[in-house]
Amino acid sequence: MASDRRVYVTLECTQCKRRNYTTMKNRHNDRDRLELAKYCRWCSGHTAHKETR
Repeated sequence: MASDRRVYVTLECTQCKRRNYTTMKNRHNDRDRLELAKYCRWCSGHTAHKETR
């Protein structure tokens, strides 16, 4: 079960703007928006995915 510090976030591809992934992050440790290099099947490659609000 998730505590108050962990929240679900959605990751959006920076090139095609599709929302591909959901993940959890610790709000207490990571206050800034999350940015990860993930595979986008519509762009056919690894691209930067940023957290949406």
